[in-house]
Amino acid sequence: MTSYGLRARVITLTLAPTLIIGLLLSAFFTLNRYNDLENQLITSGTDIIEPLAIASEYGMTQQSREAVRRLISYAHRKHSDIVRSIAVFDSHHELFVTSNFHPNFQSLTFDKSKPIPLLSTIEHSESNPSVMILRSPILAEGQFIDPNGKEIDPNQPLGYIAIELDMSSLRLQQYQEIFSALMVLLLGIGLSGFFAYRLMRDVTLPISHMVSVVDRIRRGHLDVRIEGKLHGELDTLKSGINAMAMSLSEYHVEMQHSIDQATSDLRETLEQLEIQNIELDIAKKRAQEAARVKSEFLANMSHELRTPLNGVIGFTRQILKTDLTANQVDYLQTIERSAQNLLSIINDILDFSKLEAGKLLLENIPFDVQESLDEVVSLQAPSAHEKGLEITLRIDPNIPQGMVGDPLRIQQILTNLVGNSIKFTERGNIDIAAELRSIKENKVEVQFIVRDTGIGISERQQAQLFQAFSQADASISRRYGGTGLGLVITQNLVSQMGGEIGLTSRLHQGSTFWFNVTFQTSNMPLAPQLDTSPLIGKSVLLIEPNMQSAAIIEQQLTQAGMHVTYQAQFPEDNANPENNTTYNIVLLNLPPTLQYSQGDMFNLVQKGLALTSHLILGLPSTELALAETLIKLYPIQCIAKPIVRRKLLQLMLPNQAQSTLLASPELIQNEKLPMRVMAVDDNPANLKLIFALLEEQVEYITTCSNGAEAVERASQESYDIILMDIQMPHMDGVTACENIKKTHLNANTPVIAVTAHAIEGERERLLKAGMDDYLSKPIEEHILHQILIHWNPYTEIGTIEKLSLPDDRQNVVATSQKDSAVLNWDMALKQSANKIDLAKDMLNMLIKFLPEVNQVVNQTLNAPGKPNEALLNIIHKLHGSCAYCGVPKLQSLCATIETELRSNCAIEDIEPELFELQDEIEKVQEAAKPYLV
Repeated sequence: MTSYGLRARVITLTLAPTLIIGLLLSAFFTLNRYNDLENQLITSGTDIIEPLAIASEYGMTQQSREAVRRLISYAHRKHSDIVRSIAVFDSHHELFVTSNFHPNFQSLTFDKSKPIPLLSTIEHSESNPSVMILRSPILAEGQFIDPNGKEIDPNQPLGYIAIELDMSSLRLQQYQEIFSALMVLLLGIGLSGFFAYRLMRDVTLPISHMVSVVDRIRRGHLDVRIEGKLHGELDTLKSGINAMAMSLSEYHVEMQHSIDQATSDLRETLEQLEIQNIELDIAKKRAQEAARVKSEFLANMSHELRTPLNGVIGFTRQILKTDLTANQVDYLQTIERSAQNLLSIINDILDFSKLEAGKLLLENIPFDVQESLDEVVSLQAPSAHEKGLEITLRIDPNIPQGMVGDPLRIQQILTNLVGNSIKFTERGNIDIAAELRSIKENKVEVQFIVRDTGIGISERQQAQLFQAFSQADASISRRYGGTGLGLVITQNLVSQMGGEIGLTSRLHQGSTFWFNVTFQTSNMPLAPQLDTSPLIGKSVLLIEPNMQSAAIIEQQLTQAGMHVTYQAQFPEDNANPENNTTYNIVLLNLPPTLQYSQGDMFNLVQKGLALTSHLILGLPSTELALAETLIKLYPIQCIAKPIVRRKLLQLMLPNQAQSTLLASPELIQNEKLPMRVMAVDDNPANLKLIFALLEEQVEYITTCSNGAEAVERASQESYDIILMDIQMPHMDGVTACENIKKTHLNANTPVIAVTAHAIEGERERLLKAGMDDYLSKPIEEHILHQILIHWNPYTEIGTIEKLSLPDDRQNVVATSQKDSAVLNWDMALKQSANKIDLAKDMLNMLIKFLPEVNQVVNQTLNAPGKPNEALLNIIHKLHGSCAYCGVPKLQSLCATIETELRSNCAIEDIEPELFELQDEIEKVQEAAKPYLV
């Protein structure tokens, strides 16, 4: 509390009680005295009027005015100090006699409308507050006779006396009493104030001094002390403050000493940390150099190893096409498998190196789940069937068909898990399943399961599975082979996708591996849909010895609306024609555990044809040569196991060549659209392909090789649609679009972005930058047709539904999935609208362009540091060229390098990818030779 606050509190607490008590006592005694004085006046008046009323009885009875006058006049003179006037009234309220003249005798009378009261009354005058009126009745109490001789009744009012009393002296005396009380109150307050002041001076001044001293101590003047003699508690407080100041001074000295010591220690520690940082920096540079050397070594080794291996594998396959003895075929197949295993080991080591360096980038593209998993199963089926194993695939029908993710890595994970299951299983089944775990908005969580009946893994061995270069048992690598990297790569890939992986296994009873991954859903049509309406209601006899495979096939056929009858073997009554039941279709599946002779197969086929005219024979993938023989001899169809749903339904459909697809990709109509289209691309191969695709669909086409030329043409001629490449030298596609929008002729012309750099979010960025739509390379003919129809200004409103164009990589359909081959000619044909000459031209232009790419890459590798613009431009150009030539692996590698270059990675960080690019270029050049002869 401040000095002023303490002073105010002392004064208030001292004066308030005195003031309250003084006021109460003064008011009490003054009020009593006030009332006593008034009562005394009333008593005096009563003492005057009542004797007069008794004495006036006789005079009133005898009507003697003189006698009554002398009586009241005497009383008036005797009490003239308080009596102003005395009047006597008769019973009729008429003035009888008065002691003196009164200006208004009516004010002294009773109310004439009421009888005269029998008791005295007191009344204050309303017109004059200093006047009090007393009235007393004159009663006939004696035995008097009136002048007429009549006897007067006792207690009869003969009249009344009214006295007017003067209260002026009373009021003066009352005011004197109040004044005296106020003087006494003020005297008491003054004495209390004096004592309060003395108390305040004796208490607050020392306290104010102490506050000042404490404030100085707070500011650091620890040598200040409170001096002077104080009394009582104040002296104790003074001693406490002085002791506190002394303790603080000692603590300050000790703390300063500690700070000096800590500062000295910290200085030494910082010097040590600086030395350690220098050592760590040196160690970091050594580690980075070691990592760079390792990466360069792995890339160089990959290049050096892959080149001879590709030669071994390629020429082995060429030799296998020639006439060879059985032993020679066996030897060559062993050589090919060994080379493939060595190539797989090299790939595992490279993938592990990329994962360890954090440089393995995941793609985010739409893909078809069924098609991706069918491809894995089809590739692994020969290995399983060679060992007599049944391999099945079950996909939850609730899983959306189209999802967005990295299909190549999903296939790599499943291939690794399925390959391990096949490797460690001697008999039984390899069951693959994809189950829906949850679906929320556009997020889908899918669990992939691989279950086998192999040797199993003990609990102690399970802990070692996900460690690099280790396997559950040391003897396994000698018996089954392998590097022990597969599961490590699998685990890292799943983790990078944001999922989890696990297993359950019992020794000698099999193992179950599972992993969960969350995908985004995609509404785009990734694969043409089959029209299965002709199959609804048809009867099918399914003969499948394996229960798991039979349940999956039966479910697929039932979903297509067919009536399925299942038998593990041929019906026993097949020999009796009368008991035979015919079916629309018979699907006969043979297990991979049996050895088939031609005679046995002929008998089975004849039994099947006895039940139906439409027999489909499901054979293990190792018996495809037998299938060709049977198709030549009998009117049947053959399909390789494990049976793919799409292929099976295509075989069952009538006139399948015409009715396989609901929506054929060949959407181009015979009549050209009356549109004027401008195509802009700096890559001659891309520009040639776009021109070829547009030539059959629109009437007028203009091509430009750069953005500046496109702006100039747009200022001279009007167009209905403009296809604009994004990455171009001098003027990019976005700038060109902005300038075209400013022209008078094409201000409202839709500009479609065409780019091979289809990273996530690229569509939104380009639309925000001013583009009207988005088309991803490679351009699909039917997607281009949809774009043209959608933006055709001559189409009547309402005649064509608005086409839902997929987001980001929506234009990349099933063909955009990575192919293991170096050159996929079927893909190249599809990307060239099935025109063989155009596909060869595109491939030839790519091959001619590759030496230029090699030269820029070599220049970059010989001058390490920050990547230059020339490398980014050449890689982007190569990326666009690859989109139309059926080289998926080279295209994927270009996309990876371009993404890293755009993130400003150093050349040292992308050296392995550049070496791999050169390696892949050599492969493409070699693989293209047969098509360019």
